[in-house]
Amino acid sequence: MKTLVTGGAGFIGCAVIDKLQREGDEIFVIDNLSFGKREFISVTDDNFFLADILDNNTIDKIFNTIRPDRVVHLAAVHFIPYCNQYPYESSNININGTINVLTNCRKYGVKKIFFASTAAVYPIYDDAVSETHAAGPLDIYGLSKLTGEHLCNEFHLMTEVPTVICRFFNAFGPNETNPHLIPEIQQQIMGGARKIKLGNLTPKRDFIHTSDMANAVHALLTKIDKGIDTYNLGRGIEYSVTEIVDSFSREIGEKIEIEVDPTRVRKVERMHLLADVTKLKSIGWQPLIGIDEGIRTLVK
Repeated sequence: MKTLVTGGAGFIGCAVIDKLQREGDEIFVIDNLSFGKREFISVTDDNFFLADILDNNTIDKIFNTIRPDRVVHLAAVHFIPYCNQYPYESSNININGTINVLTNCRKYGVKKIFFASTAAVYPIYDDAVSETHAAGPLDIYGLSKLTGEHLCNEFHLMTEVPTVICRFFNAFGPNETNPHLIPEIQQQIMGGARKIKLGNLTPKRDFIHTSDMANAVHALLTKIDKGIDTYNLGRGIEYSVTEIVDSFSREIGEKIEIEVDPTRVRKVERMHLLADVTKLKSIGWQPLIGIDEGIRTLVK
């Protein structure tokens, strides 16, 4: 099985590639290394293409060379503060880049598509959100990914190629490349600080380890053989910032204090973002790594 992973040298991509390689796939990667790192993945130079998904001529040539059986489309700008600061650049990559990928999937007869969307397509809900909850993005990132979902729907209507839309919740694990909450805590603690500076402390998020995410991607690629469908990918448990810090404390065996840094406090914040993963579990997937075990992979 020839599987092409766009954005494969990134944080989630490297975990997905490791899983698919262990399952026997021949992996090809497109990445411009703007966020990812070449050393994150064990892919031969012949199977790695340093390219930008906005460069359609190059993407066309790569597809023509590989003739992939299936495509896992992860390439995107996904750090929300960056997207808010550079809305045109971010939406251009996330939308027009996706158009280029899907255009070539159609042209070269790809047999299955996996599109990485996001929980940011949902508005604020205080309960766990299922795939049937109405979408309503609050930021440019969520809006660009919801547009990507619509593009996938159009692609499927035109081609009938099996298509999976997967809404990622908050990922954590090795090789993080953006200053999200957990790597920010990790950096301060591994730098020797035992009194760390953070912003909002009470919001809760559904954190899922990239190893569990990779297992879910493989399960969806393997078991979904027709139609188009949408799945949430989270752990189904939410944690506050202070609970995450407590987990770090347990893993290093030392007390960690928190100092609220006013410059880090968001003026607008959603208090909950929790996945209902009943649908994903129905295909046989289960998350295996708890928060303490996951944090242990970062500090040990």
